[in-house]
Amino acid sequence: MSSNPLKLTDTILRDAHQSLLATRMCTGDMLPIADRLEAVGFHSLEMWGGATFDSAMRFLKEDPWERITALRKKMPTTKFQMLLRGQNVVGYKHYPDDIVEKFVELSVKNGIDIFRIFDALNDIRNMEWAIACVKKYGGHVQAAFSYTISPVHSIDAFIKLSQELKAIGADSICIKDMAALCTPYVAHDLVSRLKQEVGLPVQFHTHNTSGFAMATIIKAIEAGVDIVDTAISSIADGPAQPPTESVVAMLKDTERDTGYDLPLLADIADYFKQVRIKHLSKFEMGMRTADVRVLLYQIPGGMLSNLVTQLRQQGAEHRFPEVLLEIPRVREDMGFPPLVTPTSQIVGTQAVVNVLTGQRYKIISQEVKEYCRGMYGRPPAPLNPELVKLAIGDEEPIAGRPADLLEPGYEKAKAEIGSLAHSEEDVISYAMYPTQARDFFTLREAGQTRPIELPRIPADKPATEAKAPAAAAPAAPAAPQAATPAQPASSASSAWKMSGRTER
Repeated sequence: MSSNPLKLTDTILRDAHQSLLATRMCTGDMLPIADRLEAVGFHSLEMWGGATFDSAMRFLKEDPWERITALRKKMPTTKFQMLLRGQNVVGYKHYPDDIVEKFVELSVKNGIDIFRIFDALNDIRNMEWAIACVKKYGGHVQAAFSYTISPVHSIDAFIKLSQELKAIGADSICIKDMAALCTPYVAHDLVSRLKQEVGLPVQFHTHNTSGFAMATIIKAIEAGVDIVDTAISSIADGPAQPPTESVVAMLKDTERDTGYDLPLLADIADYFKQVRIKHLSKFEMGMRTADVRVLLYQIPGGMLSNLVTQLRQQGAEHRFPEVLLEIPRVREDMGFPPLVTPTSQIVGTQAVVNVLTGQRYKIISQEVKEYCRGMYGRPPAPLNPELVKLAIGDEEPIAGRPADLLEPGYEKAKAEIGSLAHSEEDVISYAMYPTQARDFFTLREAGQTRPIELPRIPADKPATEAKAPAAAAPAAPAAPQAATPAQPASSASSAWKMSGRTER
C-alpha cells in the first residue's frame, strides 16, 4: 500500500441516494451490507444529515436517530460522517442556539464522528456556533464552503473564508461542489492554494452532473487533496458522486493507491444494484447522462432528483426546462447565493411559482421575503432593489446574526410534545420538524411502525397528505426535498419545500 494513500469517504448511505433516489433508502436496506462496508476501511461513511433526517420520519416512518445506533452496532470502527447545515442543523430555517447545541451533543452521543458544517450563503456567522458545539462535544469539525460560480465568487474569496474557518476551530476543510461546477484546473488551483495557505487537511466533494467529475478528482489528487467523496458504483454518477471502484482502480499501484479491495467493493455494488432496482419506478432520477446546462442553472444533485420526482407526481414535468431557465434569473435577483439547502429551495420555489403563474414575482414566497429581510444571513452580493421593494416594501433588513433574534427552543418543544416524546432525541426531532415528528410519534404510540431492520418501499407522499384546496392561481409543486401538504399558490413557498438535499 502507498505511504500516501488517498482516503475516500463513501456517500452511498446519504448523498448518493439523496441525489438519485430522492432520499428514500431505508435503514433496513443498509443493515444487511453494513458488515462489508465496515470491512472496506473507508476514511468515513457519510450516512446521516442532509435530507435523511426529514425523510426518515416523513416517508419511511423511521426514527432517524435509530439509524445511527443500528448501523453503529454493525460498524463499530468506521467513522460516521454527517452533513450539518450550520444554524439550520438539518432543517430549512435557523434554530435557536440551545437546539443546535443539544442536536450536536446527541449526535456525538449516538455515534457521529465527523460533522461537515456549511452555510448556504457561506456566512461564517451562521457556522460559528455549530463549530463551537462540535468542538465542545469532541467531534471532528469539517468546515465546508459552498463552491459556486458568479461575478462575486473567486478562489481568493474561498481561501480567505477557509482561513477564517480555521481560525474558529475547523479541523479540516471541505470544498463542497454540490452542483458539479468545479472544473479540473480550477480544482487543482483551489486545492493547491488551500494546502499551501490554510494548511489543514482538504476534502473534495463533487457530483458528476456536468460529466467531468473524474477529471476534476484527478487534478485535485495531483494537487495533494487528502480525501475525496465517492459513491459505490450502482448508486453513483449523474447527480451523485463518481464511482468508488473507478477511483480505487485508477490509483492502483500509484503513490496514492487507496489499498481498498476491489472484489469487496464489487460485491457491495451488486447488493446496492438490487436496492436501486426497488426504487426505479417512483424515485429514480430521469437524467442519466451528463448535462452541462448545470453550469448555467447550478442545481445540485439532490435538488434535481427530488424536483423531477415531485414535478412528475403533479403532472408538471414538462415545465422543467422553463424552471431551469428561470432559476439563474431568480438567483441573480437574490444576490447570487450558492444553490444549496435551503437557498436552493428558496430560489427553486420562487422560480417554479414564477413559471406556473406566468408572471415573475406576482406571488412572492414567504421564504423569499424572509431572505430579503436578512433572516438567512448575508447574501454574497446586493439584492435586486425591485425584488426587495416587492417583497418587504420599505422595511429595513436586519444587520446581525439571524439566530441572535431567536428565543431558546428546547424547553418549549419539550412542553409542547409532552409524553409523546420518549427521549431527548425525540424532543429535538419535534423541535425541528413538529408535524412530521408528531405524526411519527403518534404512529409509534399506536404500534403502527415497523422495526427499523425491516426494509420497506416508502410512500411517494406522506400518509397524512391532504388534498390541495382550489386556488385562483396554479399551485406550485410540492418541492422534492420536503414535501408538505399541498396548499394554494398564495402559500406556494410552503407547498413547495424540499425534503433534503439539495446537498447537498
